[in-house]
Amino acid sequence: MTSLEVDRLHKAYGTGPGEVVAVADIGFAVEPGELLCIVGPSGCGKTTLLRCIAGLLAPTSGTVRVDGEVVVAPPPSLALVFQDYSRSLLPWMTVHGNVVLPLKARRVPRAERDRRAAEALADVGLDGLGGRHPWQLSAGMQQRVAIARALAYGPSVLLLDEPFASVDAQTRAELQDLLLDVWQRSGVTVVFVTHDIDEAAYLADRIVVLTASPARVKEIVDVELPRPRDQITTRAEPGFATLRGRVFASVREEARRRQ
Repeated sequence: MTSLEVDRLHKAYGTGPGEVVAVADIGFAVEPGELLCIVGPSGCGKTTLLRCIAGLLAPTSGTVRVDGEVVVAPPPSLALVFQDYSRSLLPWMTVHGNVVLPLKARRVPRAERDRRAAEALADVGLDGLGGRHPWQLSAGMQQRVAIARALAYGPSVLLLDEPFASVDAQTRAELQDLLLDVWQRSGVTVVFVTHDIDEAAYLADRIVVLTASPARVKEIVDVELPRPRDQITTRAEPGFATLRGRVFASVREEARRRQ
């Protein structure tokens, strides 16, 4: 069984002459434990697609299945990390309070949620910082809190919507390596939306390239770079440059077609 299956997913806003199609009959599957990246031209519908997968938007037609179950609302086995961590974290709550919040909603016993929060914060390198507030942390540390909250939830599928786009280059590289470390240790299935082609090449097992709006699957590219990956040695691989060039050319072609 696949962890995630998207079958002829179509999302349109409005009807009749004013209808705007954002996603057009997209289909792909993600295997258990896979790290799949989705790229495409700006404004092509990547976030709309991810919100449909997460059950936050109802598709106009088509289906999404997570662990074999059709998604009609946010599935309990799925977690989503947004790009804007400043809005997803509650500033009046401590780091610990933010991480346990979804566990409280699921009525997880206090001792269990405290244990899971502590483990998740340790996994993202924030051990001992549960008593601080998000505004006391750097941007990169705040995004680590958002990732810890998703991990504490215990998902089988983790969705990330351009989660590192708002941090500096050094912090971004650190968060990429953090994600790879957590993914390899946890075995969670990851779907990662990004506009950064280098990032997709560095992280992914496969890359889904979307067309210009309305989004369709243009191609799915296998990433054959060896693991474990390293910011220096992996990016120095000849295969990295070849892969990056291929995906960049594909995305640029779509961006120009839209103009």
